[in-house]
Amino acid sequence: MSDEATLVLATKPSAKLADDGPPALQDLPGNPVPDGVQTAWLMTEDGVRLRTARWASPVRPSKGTVILLSGRTESIEEYFETVGDLLARGFGVLAFDWRGQGGSARILRGRNRGHIENFDQYLTDLGAVIEDVALPDCRPPHYILAHSLGALIALRAAPALSNRIRRMVLCAPLLELNNLPLSQTAMQRIFGAITLFGFGRMAIGSVPGPTDQKFVGNRLTSDHRRFERNRQVFLTDPGLQTGPPTAAFLYAVCRAMRDIQTADHINSIALPTLMLLPSRDEVVRTEVSESYANTMRTGGFLTIRGARHELLQERDGIREEVWAAFDAFVPGAD
Repeated sequence: MSDEATLVLATKPSAKLADDGPPALQDLPGNPVPDGVQTAWLMTEDGVRLRTARWASPVRPSKGTVILLSGRTESIEEYFETVGDLLARGFGVLAFDWRGQGGSARILRGRNRGHIENFDQYLTDLGAVIEDVALPDCRPPHYILAHSLGALIALRAAPALSNRIRRMVLCAPLLELNNLPLSQTAMQRIFGAITLFGFGRMAIGSVPGPTDQKFVGNRLTSDHRRFERNRQVFLTDPGLQTGPPTAAFLYAVCRAMRDIQTADHINSIALPTLMLLPSRDEVVRTEVSESYANTMRTGGFLTIRGARHELLQERDGIREEVWAAFDAFVPGAD
């Protein structure tokens, strides 16, 4: 992917949608919507509707705004606790669902597969959110707090973000998949060939959806209460679920993981970046992220002992370590 692709963040503003009212957020007794939310639809420049939600800081002066970048299959509802933690710290918060998941438009009509045509589409989503919501409507300075796929997108866009974002905190960034049957390079070639021959929308594997997963044996969190809370979100509204990835999605993600690891790309990242890495991550390879952070001019990492992949959905002791690191790194935090 070229540098020109990254500069989609600087293109003309897109148009917000107001014709059918603001989008809804699921409000459950065990997972209430934080007070003060403002929701809106946002249309990207390529015609995809995104669901957005923002909260103003409850204190004055505000410490700025944190933009949440979620992982694959996730929805805004899974981050309500994180939103509350940030509001309590004096930050405003901006959250949204990537195209193809949560409450945003699905790419494959009538299908539940996780799909994108190419990785530039995620940069288009991020660019629209920053240009049309964060900059005009959210108090600066702006920070990014990202998880997994969201962290990969942030790193791919990072060279174009220096004059918009002050710092980034990346949790379990998706830089290389763990426990693959073949090398990631071989997987990229296979998914590329499938896509080239016209089968890019074919689902790969039978990844269980959120409602099918069981706590015992899960690779995401060691916290049973938060696991069940997030599962309840999708049981209550199955329309928020995202199914297995397509070949085109996996090909695009493999290429993005390769592209961000070139020396030219790493050297072009000027944003101060902190990676928070779970020591028990079975989804992504932690050692690759450690090496990446050490190579960055403005990067560093902290390993969170005993944590699984979803740091922000982990048990209290682990989350306390995550927030201690965030507070020490993000300027203005207590």
